[in-house]
Amino acid sequence: MDLLRWWRFLWALDIEWNRATRADARDFTRWMHIANKPQRLHWRHRDAGYSEKTALKPRTTRKKIPGTTNAITGKVSPGPQYAARTRAHCETVLRTFYDFHQDEGTGPIINPFPLDRSRRSSRANAHHKPDQPFKPERAGRYRPTIPKRAPRSIPDEMLNALFAALRHTRDRALPAFWVSNAARAEDPLTSRQRDAPPGQQLIVIRKGTRAHQQLPCSTDAFVWLRLYQEEARRDGVPHGKNLPLWWTLRRPGIH
Repeated sequence: MDLLRWWRFLWALDIEWNRATRADARDFTRWMHIANKPQRLHWRHRDAGYSEKTALKPRTTRKKIPGTTNAITGKVSPGPQYAARTRAHCETVLRTFYDFHQDEGTGPIINPFPLDRSRRSSRANAHHKPDQPFKPERAGRYRPTIPKRAPRSIPDEMLNALFAALRHTRDRALPAFWVSNAARAEDPLTSRQRDAPPGQQLIVIRKGTRAHQQLPCSTDAFVWLRLYQEEARRDGVPHGKNLPLWWTLRRPGIH
């Protein structure tokens, strides 16, 4: 899609892709910064007809205002313009595309999307010392600055409503662990019964490299886990240190 966007820009200027200059790349980057994203007709309304008048008509029935933040999930809705991450991804794709054709000898001699002047002589964070933080080095000359994302959060009222809507202690124990230890959702699912000692308030998870990591959890999470284990024992679920912690997720016949 990034290449298609660039080629459409060159088609409008009647320029071949291997004849593009750095001035064209600069204009394209500036266009992505100020232009609005194309509005596509929804598939539900394709049979009703489409015209330029309906395409240019403002959307008065839109429920979500572009660029606003959802009060429940904390997620920002997409705005009418291209986001900084979209523009940065497009710059990376086009720069590596022309680098590939330069190596193959099928593209222009000069890359229209060059690296920054401070990066042309060496790679990013060259000769970095392990005891020092990484420096924010600029990659491409036309690459935009990506703002840091603020961590999303859910209000306490909605979290309490979520717990109240859950019917089983297992379903309440899992979100309690996820919220308190900040691990990936799939990591606590691979834990075994010996990996959650309530006296230490820790849970051992296995990362993607199968390395073990101990994470602290809240007291409420272990309370819900204990209630879940007691219900599982009454239902005949086997108990053992090497067995999965969430046994009923592995056994479809047990609810």
